[in-house]
Amino acid sequence: MADRASVKDMSKESEQSTLSDEALVREAQGGGLNAFEELVARHRDKVYARAFTMLHSEDEAVDLSQEAWVKAWQRLNQFQGDSSFVTWITRIVINLCLDQLRKQKRQRTESIEQLDDEAGGVERQMPIVTPNPTERLEREELRQRIDRALGQLSTEHRTVLVLHEFEELEYKEIAKVMGCSIGTVMSRLFYARRRMASLMAGVKREEPT
Repeated sequence: MADRASVKDMSKESEQSTLSDEALVREAQGGGLNAFEELVARHRDKVYARAFTMLHSEDEAVDLSQEAWVKAWQRLNQFQGDSSFVTWITRIVINLCLDQLRKQKRQRTESIEQLDDEAGGVERQMPIVTPNPTERLEREELRQRIDRALGQLSTEHRTVLVLHEFEELEYKEIAKVMGCSIGTVMSRLFYARRRMASLMAGVKREEPT
């Protein structure tokens, strides 16, 4: 009986691996945990990579990508299929990253104010930026250059660039996510593109001939 049940489970897993995301979502919305686990297996690398691009911290990217999947499971019945599932889950992790970046900004501000009030205070060390962990991906060297350049942008400019260039969101959607006007989105995107072009050109000039 146990062997028969095991074969049945393996058969179901194999069948799920061939289903579309949409079919898996419908099954998961009905309580199918295995279907949701298949969605996680398919898209966890992309969700983690997006979190790491936003935060430049391996530990924080792991934590927030996991939190994104928990929220996705809790809110799965809210998914209406207006966009693809991968776009939906990616927006969840991006919003979590934005919240984390805002929290860090407030903490840095409070820390600076506290240090200013303390005579002879020692300047706080900035967090160490971890190297790019996605070594399995193709063109790793180029990815590292892009990550380094993105890390030199401000939070606002990095976010708008990621949302537009990587997630292919429209200006209106970006404005809603970032809580600003469409004009501000366009201005930030223009500056971010110019800054990235300058930084990438600088990287090329530093390469040995």
